[in-house]
Amino acid sequence: MRYFFLTSFWLLVLLSSCSRTEAEIDALFTAKDLKIEVAKDVEIFYSDSAQLKLKISAPILKRHIEKSKSYDEFPDGVKVEFYNPNGSIVSWLESNYAIRKNKEKKIYVKDDVRLYNNKNDELSTNELIWDEETGEMYTNKYVRIAQPTRGDTLFGYGFIAKQEFQRFQLNKKITGIKFLELEKALGNQ
Repeated sequence: MRYFFLTSFWLLVLLSSCSRTEAEIDALFTAKDLKIEVAKDVEIFYSDSAQLKLKISAPILKRHIEKSKSYDEFPDGVKVEFYNPNGSIVSWLESNYAIRKNKEKKIYVKDDVRLYNNKNDELSTNELIWDEETGEMYTNKYVRIAQPTRGDTLFGYGFIAKQEFQRFQLNKKITGIKFLELEKALGNQ
């Protein structure tokens, strides 16, 4: 009998504390708030047949949930590490912003994009698209590729390579006078 009264008392307290109506509760959240999941200090691992393929790290992940066009946004930047079958990192990618369009299976990285390989080659550009299905990265934007082991730096427009970044192709290479004109136009950035 004693437990009945205690249980009844706590049930009465709980019910009386819920004085908000459903409309008041709905007013606290917008429809947009309910369609976004936010996670901090994210590490995402992708593997195939128990073999690590890549790791994505980001300070913030915003997952926008919509029926036809859901996407993941990395507003404070992202770092992606690509692994070979031996479990060693063969290349890595860093940028200040990224968005993954789930339906397209593509990641668009923007704003100070850097792609490195284990030979210390470095690609710098403002935008790079990574196709998850083909494993290719490409852009039609201006690119700079520093190759310290060869003592060479290449400049051009348009780039394509596999995510391992061991070999690449420039669509339009900039050399000589054209490069000096470009540097002058960009203000020696």
